[in-house]
Parts: sequence; C-alpha cells; structure tokens
Amino acid sequence: MAIRIEPFDRDFSDTPAVRGVLHRPKGAARDGIVLTHGAGSDRESPLLAALADALAQAGKLALRCDLPYRQSRPRGGPSPSGAARDREGLRRAVEALRQIAPGAMLLGGSSYGGRQASMLAAEEPQLVDGLLLLSYPLHPPGKPERLRIEHFPDLALPVLFAHGSKDTFGTLEEMHREIAGIAGRTQLLAFERRPHGLVTKRDGDQAARETATEIVAAAASFFG
Repeated sequence: MAIRIEPFDRDFSDTPAVRGVLHRPKGAARDGIVLTHGAGSDRESPLLAALADALAQAGKLALRCDLPYRQSRPRGGPSPSGAARDREGLRRAVEALRQIAPGAMLLGGSSYGGRQASMLAAEEPQLVDGLLLLSYPLHPPGKPERLRIEHFPDLALPVLFAHGSKDTFGTLEEMHREIAGIAGRTQLLAFERRPHGLVTKRDGDQAARETATEIVAAAASFFG
C-alpha cells in the first residue's frame, strides 16, 4: 500500500502546539495512532519513523510528534516540572488527529514518551482506546526500588508493551511482574538481546524496519 508523508502542525491560542509528521495510508482511513519519542530523542527517531510507516501500510493514520519540551529546545532531556505540559501536548495531538481519524485511536511512544502517554491515559480514561509502549522505563537504571508504576492500576484499557531483554530500565521478569497490576488487558512483546530503545544507531534502518514490522503484527493481533 502506497503512503503519503506530510507535515502536521497545529497551533492554538495557548501553548503547547502540535508539531509532527503524518503518515497517511492510501485511500480512506478511520483509525489513528499518535506516537512520540524518548527523553534523548525526537520525532525523527529511526524506529518511530519506521513504526509510523508500517502502521500506515497497515491502514492507520500515524502521527509521530515532538513533545513540547523538544519543541522548545533541539537537545537535552525533559524536566520533571514540564511533564504535565508534555502530557497536555500529547492530549492535543490526539484531539487534532481525531479530526481526520474518527475511528479507534491509539496512543504510544518510546521510553519517556510512552510513560507520559500511559500517565495521560490513566488521567483521562476515555481519551484513547489503547496504548503501545516501547521500552517502558520501569525504573532508573540500577535503581529497581524506584518503580514508575503508581498509575498502573488506573489503566483500564488494552496496553501492548515492546521491551528488550537487555533493557537496563527494567528486565523482562520485572516487566511481567509489574504490568500484572494494570487493570486492562496487557501483552509483553519481548525482543531478545535488545537494549533500551530496541534499536541502536549501529543497527541501522533495516533493523528499525524489521522491528517495526514485528511490533505492528503484534499490535494487529492484540488490538484487533
């Protein structure tokens, strides 16, 4: 299926704006997904781009967007004080995409972006129909006692996790144990010998495409 890739920018009377890239499938599409990046990345992440491509090939409108903190500065990580603003940016991205995708809506992202997506879904249960979380940062590396799961019991929607066996932000065993606390239906898609982020720069674009294809196949089966 041929797809089109185009800028997707929406400004509002107050901040934050939506800044992203839309992957549009050929023909009519009703279902959509908003994807965002990890703390040290942006919407041009190779895996995020490959994933949006694969999702559009599967018939979904896929928007990969920059979080508000990344819109404010091209480098550096997010500040804890700006997390609520980042979630507001994601909410606006979902609302903007709904204008052209009135069907089922998914929300997801990598690491920090996925965590903020899950927190937003816990805060606003009716916002989206499911979550796709890549390399969820279960805890800081080397600090397994500092779990980031306070909102898990409030997630009543389907959640698909994709996680590497060498992820220092949480082992597969830890992930299996903690996602059991999520109220909604869950699945953990494991990638053996993969680090946090699933794909490194050294792996190249082909690895990103292959990983994206596997994630989209799992998503099609899980979300229906």
